[in-house]
Amino acid sequence: MTYSEQMLNHIEEGDMAQAQKSFAWALRKDDDDTLFSLAEELYALGLTNQAQRTYLKLLERYPGEDELRTALAEIAIDNGDNDEALAYLTQIKPTSSAYLQSLLVQADLYQTEEQFEITETKLREAYQMAPEEPAILFALAEYYYLIGKFKEAIPFYFALIKKGNLEFAKVDIAGRLGTAYGQLGKFDQALGYLNQVAPGYQTSDIRFQTGLTQLALHQVKEAITTFKGLIEDDRQYASAYPALAQAYADEHHYQQALTTLQEGLAVDQYNENLYAQAAEVASHVGDMELVGTYLKKAHDLAPDNQTITLQFSNFLLHQGQDDQNLALLTAIRDENDDPQVEWNLAQSYWRKEDFDAAQESFEAAAPAMGDNPAFLRQLIDFYQEMGYQDQLKETVEHYLTIAPADIEMQALLDELEEY
Repeated sequence: MTYSEQMLNHIEEGDMAQAQKSFAWALRKDDDDTLFSLAEELYALGLTNQAQRTYLKLLERYPGEDELRTALAEIAIDNGDNDEALAYLTQIKPTSSAYLQSLLVQADLYQTEEQFEITETKLREAYQMAPEEPAILFALAEYYYLIGKFKEAIPFYFALIKKGNLEFAKVDIAGRLGTAYGQLGKFDQALGYLNQVAPGYQTSDIRFQTGLTQLALHQVKEAITTFKGLIEDDRQYASAYPALAQAYADEHHYQQALTTLQEGLAVDQYNENLYAQAAEVASHVGDMELVGTYLKKAHDLAPDNQTITLQFSNFLLHQGQDDQNLALLTAIRDENDDPQVEWNLAQSYWRKEDFDAAQESFEAAAPAMGDNPAFLRQLIDFYQEMGYQDQLKETVEHYLTIAPADIEMQALLDELEEY
């Protein structure tokens, strides 16, 4: 038995002290082929320091062996030392038999640094050199997939399938194609591929993507079955709860949707969007107290989330809680240019009979809300109550250009024109 074999046996037994002793002897006594195999084994086991020492020992003996440099570069990248990795890789010339592999390692290096243009250049150069090489097809497909260029990724995944690679590097290609087509909005094709994913690759992510695709295709009952099965098998998969709740809501099963969201909140209690969704569903079951509780919690978790703030404001308006609404919105008014903020403020000021403030907010919202019939009808009511005839007539005229069939407003305009 070689010292390398002894070391690996000691590692398997968990005896790292003896493994280290065998390693020292292996570097001194084992032949070069055995050491090269040992380095590969150590790297696969995650023992990068020992793998690096072994490769460096071999490089001393074979300074012209560029394959050792690519291996050392990979270890340097794993260790976060990109400068060291690049130093090894730049020593490998285009004439070297290891140059192709060095391009793939360089692409990996630049991708870790988010230098995506250089990453693509290196991968494309490798592709020109070996357009049929599965490792290069996979690298290009994964690169485009991971940066969200799904349309560009798909042809390379197809090329892998045509070469008989239904999986590569423990990645199911059908799953990748299904997700890519889903991201492009091509849901029929997406579901076709997702249904082909091998059982061993039916991860929670794949099952979740399948459920989302079924929802997009209005296969709601199937989506419910998919999401329920996913949650049963992986209760910590937080994203499944709002998706299942949405499916229940689509079927008007609001109590089941609410129960699902409450279960989701037990898993993901700091997700403001989950609270906001729960508030919306609670409104359908008529539990307004719960709506307020959830919206307040959502707002407390994400006070800068404008959508949630306005949802909370709309609820407060609906409940007639004008003091709370004014406190909520005046706190963000100076840093916010959303006209809905001013409109909601105007309604609370008006009900509290602060007419000057109400008029100021209505007119601040008007330039952006000028084509919103609901806003204009409310502004008309305000001007009518205040007796502002000129503003009233002008607003009614404008309103009728948007809703000319409104007989009531036409009658009001006729009345105004008599004076």
